[in-house]
Amino acid sequence: MNRDRNLLAAIAALSAHAGALIMRHYEARIPGRDKADKSPVTDADEEAETLILEGLARLMPGVPVVSEEAAAGGHIPAVDHAFLLVDPLDGTKEFLARNGEFTVNVALIEAGRPVLGVVYAPALARLFGGDAAGALELHWPSAEDPGEALDLAAATPIAARPAGAHKIALWSRSHDTHRAAEYRDLYDIDAVRTLGSSLKFCLIAAGEADLYPRHGTTMEWDTAAGQAVLQAAGGSVRELSGAPLLYGKAADGFRNPSFVARGR
Repeated sequence: MNRDRNLLAAIAALSAHAGALIMRHYEARIPGRDKADKSPVTDADEEAETLILEGLARLMPGVPVVSEEAAAGGHIPAVDHAFLLVDPLDGTKEFLARNGEFTVNVALIEAGRPVLGVVYAPALARLFGGDAAGALELHWPSAEDPGEALDLAAATPIAARPAGAHKIALWSRSHDTHRAAEYRDLYDIDAVRTLGSSLKFCLIAAGEADLYPRHGTTMEWDTAAGQAVLQAAGGSVRELSGAPLLYGKAADGFRNPSFVARGR
């Protein structure tokens, strides 16, 4: 494997370990609590973040990491050409609602663009990765004990599909549902599925849907890993102006503008 593939395998294994930790909390039905911005957080978010940050420090020493829970506490490093974005539990509302639609997100950013990403949905046993060599859905013997590494040779290559006559769109479960009729007309959509977390990017990458419009604020750690997977699968994520969605917007608090994720 080349450097990117080795790094992808290592980050996928780290994400799988974080997912196993999260699932122990999920089965124990731990409660949530509110952060200062009124968004929910749990022990699973915080413990998974600690595990991931320690692992990334070993894998990529010296590379800055912007991570959701650390950022919420005011701990945000200066970022330059290369940095990492981490959401240890994307979809905490889905975790607390026990619908399984939550993910572990890890992405590498270079020159403002996501060049490697891993998205793991532990409750659904789906693990996606993408880098310059393409996009994959990865497999492993046990979600509870993923081992030290994952075998990329056993992974399934995935590719976004061209939009056909029957266009399937994904809505965020927690946002935008009140705009469904407007979006149907604006984007010429035939069918809609609501879904939590960054899974939306990955289902488009896997050819299971065509479009994810998001009119409203998201954070960079919400989207970077999914965007890396989707772009590796041949799709795109663009602002409403048509410009590519870029990263490292520290002056804006790492907030994203509205965007549309698409297949080929």
